[in-house]
Amino acid sequence: MVHVIAMANHKGGVAKTSTVSAVGDILASMGKRVLLVDLDPQSNLTESLSLRDYDRTVYDAFRERRDLPIFPVKKNLDIVPSTIDLAAAEMELAATIERETILADLLEPVLLRYDYILLDCPPSLGLLTLNALTAATDLYVPLTAEALPSRGLQKLLDIVALVRRRLNRNLQLSGIIITIWNGTNLNKQVEAALRERFGDVVFKTRIRKNVSIAEAPLAYQSIVSFAPRSNGAADYSALAAEILTR
Repeated sequence: MVHVIAMANHKGGVAKTSTVSAVGDILASMGKRVLLVDLDPQSNLTESLSLRDYDRTVYDAFRERRDLPIFPVKKNLDIVPSTIDLAAAEMELAATIERETILADLLEPVLLRYDYILLDCPPSLGLLTLNALTAATDLYVPLTAEALPSRGLQKLLDIVALVRRRLNRNLQLSGIIITIWNGTNLNKQVEAALRERFGDVVFKTRIRKNVSIAEAPLAYQSIVSFAPRSNGAADYSALAAEILTR
């Protein structure tokens, strides 16, 4: 069964895109068939993996409600690219029928082609994130172990509960990923609180703060391709292995 994983957090700067890029690359290198879907109008995932221009993007698919534009990145790894035009989708689709299920409908014809579909969501709780949650089997939440991001998690969980009741009963909060880990006392206190509340939903692997993670997009690569011996690559490799066990 294909795993459709929404990587979501309405807080920015929590390494959503880096996580999608790295985990997708690693799973593909393990022989899994992986599709990345860039749902962020900032297009960071798209631009971090390729310098090429795309004649169609996810925005066109949303607007036309047909044919996801899928492009190869490397062996076993494909991407549906994004564009700044996607920022208009929220307003353009607001009054349309079944606007929350557009992505689920677009993914339906390609589900059997992949083992994992990773959805890189924008840092908001708008229509694009709602489409991702409606289409997903699993929600993973990258989260820095700090006070404000952890408090903001409840807002996302409220939306998840609403989606489960009305749109997607199969959606599960399947993972919380602690990112940009410094090992400070605050980090440790927040991590302990998260593990007390959510138990094994919190991944054992923590993604340490690592400058190579920020540098990798400049080379149009994921961290594991850019700096395979870095702490970032080691941590994401451990995270991918943990994902496979779930």
